[in-house]
Amino acid sequence: MMINSLFPSFISFTWIDAIDIVLVSILLFQFYRIVKGSVAINIFAGILSVYFLWLIVKALKMQLLSTILGQFIGVGVIALIIVFQQELRRFLLLIGTNGLFGKGKWTEALLNIKFDNRDKNFLDIHQLVKAFKSMSETKTGAIVVITTKTDLNFYANTGETIKAEVSARLIESLFYKNSPMHDGAVIISDNTILAARCVLPVSENDDFPAHLGMRHRAAVGITENTDAIAIVVSEQTGEIAFVKNGELKLGISAHQLKEILEIELIK
Repeated sequence: MMINSLFPSFISFTWIDAIDIVLVSILLFQFYRIVKGSVAINIFAGILSVYFLWLIVKALKMQLLSTILGQFIGVGVIALIIVFQQELRRFLLLIGTNGLFGKGKWTEALLNIKFDNRDKNFLDIHQLVKAFKSMSETKTGAIVVITTKTDLNFYANTGETIKAEVSARLIESLFYKNSPMHDGAVIISDNTILAARCVLPVSENDDFPAHLGMRHRAAVGITENTDAIAIVVSEQTGEIAFVKNGELKLGISAHQLKEILEIELIK
């Protein structure tokens, strides 16, 4: 009887606790998805090791070592922000674009806000695929980044402003190997080529395939840091690659590219 009376005060578990556990699990899983395959996962494991070591040292009452490790743990939040700057940025971007305030139907219905879903100016997929098919056949190196929900004005400002309607001839001429614009990326928003010769962030993933060049690394980098998608043509093989969320799809045909773009952009 005494045990039964003490149990509710000793352990209390409500539906709020269940929601709390589920939300923490979701956050941890999303964070793991972002850092997996990068050097950040090793850093995170190292920080956890130091934390558990501090707990052991503290339990053993080793005052000097406990104090030193305690100072390290005390500034842990600031250290995490500095070390995981890119990962935290991607995590906040994930929440911002797909979460509570993302441009989704749920948000539009709840807040009665109509977001621009590009009904006015669809990307001319036919012209884009035509350009990539031609560049693939001639082994013309190219990288095109296409915006989805968020703009890429910061990266567009690093290049030369174009602001022209998408056309196969224009894209091919921009990446022509004797053109002064062929280095860097072309950024497209809706059906407009915003800029060419743009500088993109490169991926720092240690598991990145060694046989791929800087165009592929930049395509992975921009899609890791933003919700954009990227298309690359290898200058060595003429192979077309599609990149989203930092994941590469190599060796796709022009027809497959058309199907992927229709799924990604016509929703």
